Amino acid sequence: MEAPNDPEPMSRGQAVAYALGLPLSLLVLLFLPAGGLNWRPGWLFVAVLVLGFGVSALVLARINPVIYRARSRFQPGTKGWDKSLLAVILPAMVAILPIGALDAGRFHWSSVPNWVMALGYAAILAGITITAWAQAVNPFFEPGVRIQSERHQKVIDTGPYRLVRHPGYVAALLLFFGMALALGSLWALIPALIAAALLVVRTAWEDRLLRAELADYTDYARRVRGRLIPGIW
Repeated sequence: MEAPNDPEPMSRGQAVAYALGLPLSLLVLLFLPAGGLNWRPGWLFVAVLVLGFGVSALVLARINPVIYRARSRFQPGTKGWDKSLLAVILPAMVAILPIGALDAGRFHWSSVPNWVMALGYAAILAGITITAWAQAVNPFFEPGVRIQSERHQKVIDTGPYRLVRHPGYVAALLLFFGMALALGSLWALIPALIAAALLVVRTAWEDRLLRAELADYTDYARRVRGRLIPGIW
C-alpha cells in the first residue's frame, strides 16, 4: 500500500497573508458598518474571537499540525454540490458580522439583554472548543466534502466523534448563532439561520456520501446514531 499523500503545506507568504488577513478582515467587517472604532462591544467581540481561535491554533499546532495542510484550501475532488452549498453558506456566515455591527453598533434596531449576549459568547467559546477537539483527533477534517482516498481516509470514532457523527457542524451552528447574539443583534440571526439551514442540508448529503463510499462508515453510523444531537438526530 502506498504511503498517504497529505496536502502540500502553505507557503510562508500564504501563511503570513492568512495570519494577517483574517484579523484585518474581521476589523473591517465590524467597524466599518459600525461607523467607527469607538464601538467597545465590537472590541470585546474581536478579543474573544482572536483569543479563542488563537489558543486553539496553538494547541492544534502541537497535537495535530497536519490539520493546517488539510484546512488550508479546497482540495481536488471536492464535490460540486458542496461547492454550491458553500457559495451560499460562507457569504451568509460572513454577513453575520456587518449586519450585527450595523444593527448593534450604529442604528440600534435590536434590544438584546446582556444575559442573552453572554449566552452568545458562551456559544462562541463552546463552538471554538468543539472545533478544536474535532480537529485534534481527525486529520481528515477538510473544508470541502470529498473522499480522501489519497490520504487513506478512515472513520474517526474518538473524541467528540463518539457522541455525534459531525461535531464540526455542531460547532459551526453554535458559532453562527453565538456571533449574532454576542454582537447584540437580532437582525444578524437572519443570515445565521440561512447558513444553519444549508449546513444541516450539507450534513445530510455528506452523511449519505460517507455511507456510500467510506469503508466502515455505515457500521459507525449504527453505533453513533446522532448526526448533530447525541443519540437523537
